Amino acid sequence: MINRRNFIQKSAQAGAGLALTAALPWQALAQQKQSVAASDKIRVGVIGVNGMGWSNLTSMNKIPEVQVVALCDVDSNVLNWRKYELAKNGVTVKTFEDYRKMLADKDIDVVIIGTPDHWHCLQMVEACAAGKDVYVEKPIGNSIEECRVMEAAQKKYGRAVQVGQWQRSTPHFTDAINFVKSGKLGNIRMTKAWAYQGWMRNIEVKPDASVPAGVNYDLWLGPATRRPFNPNRFHFNFRWYWDYAGGLMTDWGVHVIDYALMGVNAKIPKSVMASGGKLAYPDGAHETPDTLATVYEFDNHLMVWEQAQSISNGNYGKDHGISFIGNNGTLVLWRGGWEVIPDEKRMEAVPLQPNKGSGLDNHTRNFIEVVKSRKFETLACPIQDGAHVAIIAQMGNIAYRTGKKLFWDDKARKFTDSQANELMGAKYQNGYSLPRVM
Repeated sequence: MINRRNFIQKSAQAGAGLALTAALPWQALAQQKQSVAASDKIRVGVIGVNGMGWSNLTSMNKIPEVQVVALCDVDSNVLNWRKYELAKNGVTVKTFEDYRKMLADKDIDVVIIGTPDHWHCLQMVEACAAGKDVYVEKPIGNSIEECRVMEAAQKKYGRAVQVGQWQRSTPHFTDAINFVKSGKLGNIRMTKAWAYQGWMRNIEVKPDASVPAGVNYDLWLGPATRRPFNPNRFHFNFRWYWDYAGGLMTDWGVHVIDYALMGVNAKIPKSVMASGGKLAYPDGAHETPDTLATVYEFDNHLMVWEQAQSISNGNYGKDHGISFIGNNGTLVLWRGGWEVIPDEKRMEAVPLQPNKGSGLDNHTRNFIEVVKSRKFETLACPIQDGAHVAIIAQMGNIAYRTGKKLFWDDKARKFTDSQANELMGAKYQNGYSLPRVM
């Protein structure tokens, strides 16, 4: 177990050191790591090292107390490459193909989950059950049912669980929300969140193929529908297939919708409707819509979500963002900064307030601090908040897939439409079953 002693006394000193690590060369960071007592080290393993799992690990590894000890991936090509990258900097790790074997390793304190969305629930629940603290990528689940199970697992096992919605740890996002809540914008009747991703082009149809050498395809599929291997569904492009993810809505949507909800303290919408489809590339291989507009109705305001692939010129000339539209003016927030556009002369304009730092580094640092302190209330994005936005994103996708305006029964915690309720559930296959922790 991790030694928690002297955390209060050490935190100020550690914080000063951590602020420097982003700019430190590896040799200097390695010296800092060597000075940390073995009893104070936090031993980290990561499941899924091809994309954000690796980014999260790289960020977390800047923290002197963190010791990377294990990598797990079903693609041995990626696994060996990442092992080599660490070895170049003097870091020796165990490697695993099967995450369950990694979770059985009692020398691991923290697990990062960077796998495709359809794996998040099983791996997070099993990691908590194994006594690990967890940093899990967004969206936390690939269904509303999975989100609820993940919340219940964190509560049952009492582990620290941070969701990888790192914008919550970016200072200018916090400053913008504080401005929104100051009341200066006046009554906010509408919020907008959008992602116009011009670099996301068409995925051309490809035939099924042999499983690449070094890939355990059965483990990659896990609980998802068994299908022949197709290169379009593998690695990054899994996002565009319902078996594994929810398209731009759950890829970018959970980031920006999160802030649209936070700024006005929005809970669960009363109704949701969505319209769109494969309008840019009707013959493309993707299943999820490349163009979508979704309207959420809350008690006191509307929220509109827009997404478009292969177009970069979104609202206010930004390819992503959130806008809070008030009677006095509109605050526009994106990763580059925020500004206020006044309505006529009802308030003063606020010029661009730029991004001030690395949200990802702040986010992983916040998580490690909580791993040590056990003060779960100080997590930047606890599982409960990650579940809230993921559920709302899933509601939008369900409205699109049913083609209906859907109404939510808050007491029953489900829609008033049976077809929509069918899409709330997780349908595990291949011998896997949804964890029962509630």
